[in-house]
Amino acid sequence: MKIGQFEPKTTPTTPAKVDRKPGSAPDTAGVEPSARVELSSATALSAAAPDDATFDAAKVERIAGAIRDGKYKVDAGAIADKLIANAQELIARGTR
Repeated sequence: MKIGQFEPKTTPTTPAKVDRKPGSAPDTAGVEPSARVELSSATALSAAAPDDATFDAAKVERIAGAIRDGKYKVDAGAIADKLIANAQELIARGTR
C-alpha cells in the first residue's frame, strides 16, 4: 500500500468510440473471455472477517508523518510473530 500522492506512470488513453444504436447490447457472440478470474482462499477469509474493523484516520496520519520524517521503526519480530500466528490459524482452519 502506498501512502501519499499517487503519480501515474503513463498518461491515460481514451478508448476508441464505438458507434452503437441506443439500447443495443454489444455483440459478444463467439467472443472468448480475455481473462479468467479465480478468487483465492484469502478472499474467502477476508469475507468471513468481522465487520467491526474501523478506520483510524489519526493513526494513519501519525504513521505517515513518522515515515515522512524518517522516524518510523519497523518491529520485525512483531511482524514475524503475527505472520506465524496467522499461518497457524489458516492451517488450523484448513484441517477442520
